[in-house]
Amino acid sequence: MKNLYLLLLVGCLGSSVFAQTPVSVRGTLVDEQNAPVPFTTVALHRSADSALVAGATANEAGTFTIPVAAGQYYLKISSVAYLSKVISPVRVANADVQIGTVVLKTSAQRLAEVVVQGEKSQMELALDKKIFNVGKDLANAGGTAIDVMRNIPSVAVDVEGNISLRGSGSVRILIDGKPSGLVSFKGGAGLQQLQGSQIERVEVITNPSARYEAEGMGGVINIVLKKERQEGFNSSVDLITGYPANLGVATNLNYRKKNLNFFVNYTIAYRRRPGRNSLYQEVYRNDSTLISQQNGDFRQRVMNNNIQAGIDYFFNERNILTGSYTYRGSKGKRYADIYYRDFVNSMANPLGVTYRTQDETETEPNSEYAITYKRSFLRKGHELSADIRLLDNWESSDQLFTQQLYKPDGRTPAIPLNRQRSVNDEGEKQLLLQIDYVHPFAKQGKFEAGVRSSDRDMTNDYSVTQQNNAGVYVPLPGLTNNFVYEEKINALYGIVGNKNGRLSYQAGVRAEWTDVKTTLKQTNEVNPRAYANLFPSVHMTYDLPRQHALQISYSRRVRRPTYNDLSPFMTFSDARNFFSGNPDLNPEFTDAYELGHIKYFEKGSISSSAYYRYTTGKILRIRRVDAQGMATTRPENLATENAYGIEFAGSYALAKWWKLDGNFNFFRAMTDGANLDSDFQSDTYAWFTRLSSRFTVVKGTDLQLRGNYDAPQQLPQGRQKALAALDLAVSREIFNKNGTMTLNVIDVFNSRKFRSITEGANFYTSSIGQGRLRQINLTISYRFRQATKKKGGFELEQ
Repeated sequence: MKNLYLLLLVGCLGSSVFAQTPVSVRGTLVDEQNAPVPFTTVALHRSADSALVAGATANEAGTFTIPVAAGQYYLKISSVAYLSKVISPVRVANADVQIGTVVLKTSAQRLAEVVVQGEKSQMELALDKKIFNVGKDLANAGGTAIDVMRNIPSVAVDVEGNISLRGSGSVRILIDGKPSGLVSFKGGAGLQQLQGSQIERVEVITNPSARYEAEGMGGVINIVLKKERQEGFNSSVDLITGYPANLGVATNLNYRKKNLNFFVNYTIAYRRRPGRNSLYQEVYRNDSTLISQQNGDFRQRVMNNNIQAGIDYFFNERNILTGSYTYRGSKGKRYADIYYRDFVNSMANPLGVTYRTQDETETEPNSEYAITYKRSFLRKGHELSADIRLLDNWESSDQLFTQQLYKPDGRTPAIPLNRQRSVNDEGEKQLLLQIDYVHPFAKQGKFEAGVRSSDRDMTNDYSVTQQNNAGVYVPLPGLTNNFVYEEKINALYGIVGNKNGRLSYQAGVRAEWTDVKTTLKQTNEVNPRAYANLFPSVHMTYDLPRQHALQISYSRRVRRPTYNDLSPFMTFSDARNFFSGNPDLNPEFTDAYELGHIKYFEKGSISSSAYYRYTTGKILRIRRVDAQGMATTRPENLATENAYGIEFAGSYALAKWWKLDGNFNFFRAMTDGANLDSDFQSDTYAWFTRLSSRFTVVKGTDLQLRGNYDAPQQLPQGRQKALAALDLAVSREIFNKNGTMTLNVIDVFNSRKFRSITEGANFYTSSIGQGRLRQINLTISYRFRQATKKKGGFELEQ
């Protein structure tokens, strides 16, 4: 139990400051492609079977330092993803010992008929980011990228698919480190088109350095897709079925022959997504109260086709040119039934019933073209990379609405049936160029620099028409226009870092020039914005004895109003609740500070951090309701927000058959919106936690339980209620360990409901939303490998 006390940061630090030793054993770990091997355990023993004397874990660059007294040692390098390696003897005298660069081989071998396959931990911790290996979370099988996000600690996904990090909704979402058309129109909700089986890992960067775009107040979430560059033929296939209907096939194919590497990833998926919501509202007007009860049922059918194909050309192992094309096509139908029941003063006095239906057809073809070049020079860490990509995205929505008003009996029509049609066509083209250069200097110094240019044009042709008595659809006043969004962002950054003894430091600055113009064509409303900003960042790391490390960091971030934030067009699916953007919205800026600590030990690891964010021009959605009960919600700039909190994340192996991964975040957020309304203020204390427990029931069979709890929190216009959910999964190795069958139940108790209360001077609104009901999935995965002859046996190329 004593290892559990490592949760106490002060205890960790206090127990270590008196154990310093004068000399160290140092080295660097790389794989067969000369890439760093981070987070690997390196241990010193007196002999092969003696107890541990000292140890460390390699950092993100693959380097390690083990403080130790003079003597002769047996050094062992252990990793679940690579073959163990022993170096003996290691003689330590009165000076540091340099082991040099150690090459590790992948731990997947076939000797005769025996297969031994290594796997990475589900969660890996670095001081500046957390890495989550998606394949090890059984609850992800059969899901989409948005389901994967729901399972990542510190990340929350609401009923609409919007993603937040540590309570901040301003998060920059990247795929393979670059922008993607998936999140252009719909934000995080667009990730529903990406199959979870295509994802290798997710990187959560809470306080990014200057090398990253300054966009994203809460930080950066980078989704890394699966890749393969080993010799020979490699592939895998996933077959998915589930209830409600979730049918899909996902395959990854790779073939490398000498200097050429071909890869294709393809998924096809059909899903039915039932959902529901309810709303209770009181509107206070003069001496009466208008009461409304609203219940909605939603049914969505979606067919997704995603393909990514490309070629890597290796001029040699230090020069790689990659060309790729990605197509993501989505076709869907959405049906909705909404009932509005109206009362005056009390529910004993009904006014009438309104029944509204929606029939929507939606098509989304998205394309992405990319060319990437990477040059690695002779000195380790000396690199040049260049990337150019074109995004060409489109979304077309055609919606037909019918609405019938009935008398209080709910059966007798009060007026004729009303039919309306909404047509919405959105397009995007973005050209992105980026060059990054890294030059090491001295012993452990590093200089980084880069340039980035983005040119983005988006259009939205929107119209709403209504059927007249003659059966002809005529435009509704003020609901037809063409919105054009033009954005140019150019950036330049530089970073210098070095290491002096136990202290590593890095400082950088990023300059960004932004030029944004929005135009409403029909009404000739033009709104130009142009501004330049500097975004500094500082990171300092101090290595403490006994495998502890401490980091302090600072960065300045921005949230620019996006296309959806600025578009004035209102959603039309709900006749009483309208959502739109705000053309007058300004960017918000945040200064983020973080103190982080990480500790590795024999059976696990733990990281802790304390953070503070000061935001000006805070963007929040504000709800307003008129005397007839019609509500509009749009983003607006509040004055400031002060937020601070503490976070713990870690993993622990209680036994060989039982592993735990957990996350806990407590924060306080003080929001001041007095610039809009003296009532738009809140001071909330809130927390959320997630715990995943994985058991090996019998050899080859794993059981996993994962629980989530989000505590209630205050908002400037009300409060968000608590949310709790439990997921269950079981997996079994099949086909002689070449395959896996996984059964999971997402939201076992159907309790993942988003509940909130919103209040204003003249209204009270209580709402419940459940965008996805309980989901059951069965996934069968099979891995094809090619065995190549090696000395002493056969090695599997993966």
